[in-house]
Amino acid sequence: MTSLVIDLILCGLTYVMLIYFMTTIGRKRWMGRGGDSNGGDGGISIESPPHIDLPPGVTWPDGSGGTPFIPKNDPIEIK
Repeated sequence: MTSLVIDLILCGLTYVMLIYFMTTIGRKRWMGRGGDSNGGDGGISIESPPHIDLPPGVTWPDGSGGTPFIPKNDPIEIK
């Protein structure tokens, strides 16, 4: 056998072994996530806003989702 054939066989075996190990490790990690109650989004869910000392007159939004302020334009007279 030539060295090219041996190199191709070794590269193929290495590829197969890497894929095998990655799938087994990935499967273990994926199976371990089944008990989450957050829908699998990941990350940390923050229930309250952070405690930051805001300047006077500045407040956090209440989260009610009200309508945003839209200034009304004065009607334009057309002559």
